[in-house]
Amino acid sequence: MVCEAFTAAMRRYGVPSEVLTDNGKQFTGRHTRPQPVEVLFERVCRENGITARLTKPRSPTTTGKIERFHKTLRTEFLDHVAPFESAAAAQRAVEGWVAGYNEHRPHQAIDMAVPAALFRPNGPSRLDVAALEPSAPETVAVVSAARPGSVSEPWWHEEREGAAIEFEARVPPGAQITIRTGRQSVSVPRGLAGQTITIWADQRSVHLILDGEVLRTVGSRLSPDDLRHLSMRGARPAGPPPAPAALRRTGGANAGLTAGAAIELERAVNKDGKIALDGTKHLVGFAYGGRRITLRLDGHLMHAIVDNALVGTWPCPIPAAKLPALHGARQAARRLPPPPLPAGSLQAQRKVHASGRIMVARQRIKLGPRHAGKLVTVIVEDTHFRVLHHGEEIAVRPRRSLAPITRLHITGAGIHKGHAGQ
Repeated sequence: MVCEAFTAAMRRYGVPSEVLTDNGKQFTGRHTRPQPVEVLFERVCRENGITARLTKPRSPTTTGKIERFHKTLRTEFLDHVAPFESAAAAQRAVEGWVAGYNEHRPHQAIDMAVPAALFRPNGPSRLDVAALEPSAPETVAVVSAARPGSVSEPWWHEEREGAAIEFEARVPPGAQITIRTGRQSVSVPRGLAGQTITIWADQRSVHLILDGEVLRTVGSRLSPDDLRHLSMRGARPAGPPPAPAALRRTGGANAGLTAGAAIELERAVNKDGKIALDGTKHLVGFAYGGRRITLRLDGHLMHAIVDNALVGTWPCPIPAAKLPALHGARQAARRLPPPPLPAGSLQAQRKVHASGRIMVARQRIKLGPRHAGKLVTVIVEDTHFRVLHHGEEIAVRPRRSLAPITRLHITGAGIHKGHAGQ
């Protein structure tokens, strides 16, 4: 009976990727003595590619979720009905309640989606239980994936990439409606706080509607994945646009940017030390929480700049071709600043020899003839020397000598050929 009910459910709803049961003998033969065996339920799972998960022995709380479902069934349905006239009538009533529970009733635990919206069948195959009985041949009979018309495929399974959606949202006290977390928010007048607004959205436009009137239309930043995510969270397929589409951006600060060029933009760091970039969060550092920083992206690296100092560098998370489309992007018009000086770091001044070299702690550092005659500052770190000229880093060299530095400042007219000083 268990396997017949299980395969009937698979024919109706689809094959799951895994199933959780207790250690009853109808579910597993793992604990059979003198040696383990494979029971019919395990074979059904194996032939359908289902991972059969078992609870830990003597741990009934693992399957407490089904007991909680039984409580919901009792309090929301059985406690409010009269005795049924027949078993068939009771079955029809239970099936109607289950359909409403899975397909129409939003659940707070899954972000107000319905359970049917989140279930994804693992495959179309179905096993005939009769073919698995011991008297049947070893070949497993596979039946077609035809499904009764009682359960329809969710609409977002169709080939409707980027289809428009609609959903309702209550205006928060801050009057900032979040369309998709980390992707797009829209502000409305504060006097609308507490009211419910209908949101119509596609890849081009977002319309905010109140009592049938369009309050505001803004350009959409939503991708097909965003629309699909909202659909899985309870959004419904939308009708025709309630107003003309938002104008496509043809100018503005981003118009003159070219793909592949380094860009700069400003971003606010949240209390967790993260910034939002193209809908995702990136950790910059807790020390910068609550501040606005400058990001420089060139398609290969992403640099964070604070107070005209380089505070971090990471692999660029945005493809070079998409950089011009980032909100607030501008052409990078300055060179990358050097990192900040370490607290209490030792600094030494040197004048670059005509050969393009300086000497620090008995170590010769080659900077190149183009720097000849410049007065440079050498930041002495544990493992490196950083050479700066007018605050701009021009070289970083590994430190190969731990000899003490006795001369920190330039004196006199400079150095003569063949002598670079210590």
